[in-house]
Amino acid sequence: MIITEKIKPEDTCPKERISVAVDIEWFESNKRIQHKRARDSKEFRLKFLNENPNLKHGDILFQDENHNYTINILPCDCLVIVPKNNFETASICYEIGNKHLPLFYDNDALLVPFEKPLFRQLLAMGFEIRQEERALLTPLKTSVAPHVESDSLFSKIMNLTQK
Repeated sequence: MIITEKIKPEDTCPKERISVAVDIEWFESNKRIQHKRARDSKEFRLKFLNENPNLKHGDILFQDENHNYTINILPCDCLVIVPKNNFETASICYEIGNKHLPLFYDNDALLVPFEKPLFRQLLAMGFEIRQEERALLTPLKTSVAPHVESDSLFSKIMNLTQK
């Protein structure tokens, strides 16, 4: 089965359906072309040629009379960092940003896919950090516009470090 777009929530039928997971890794959520198998062995070819799919946990890929085939982002080994204050948050984000690593958040924790050198560096800098198996569901998106006056996350972090 070829899927070229996600089903919008308003397109769903009110009838109860059984949810069947289509497992993906966190880094596959933006892949335009991939081949996946649902847990009931139904095969899907995802071809999002016109746009970034930006697949999220729970997105519906396909529906039939009895089933909703939904995205399930699998847990992975990651670093969990709970900053104590805004300055720590800014410092941690700066270090992770310098390595061009993806950053996620969950409640008050910052999450990064596990990388041993970063783990050692953040420990040496005195941050509370632990290694856990977690699903990376909420990416921290920033809009960096260094040459424009803006109220982006980047500018807020920079303001915190200057106080």
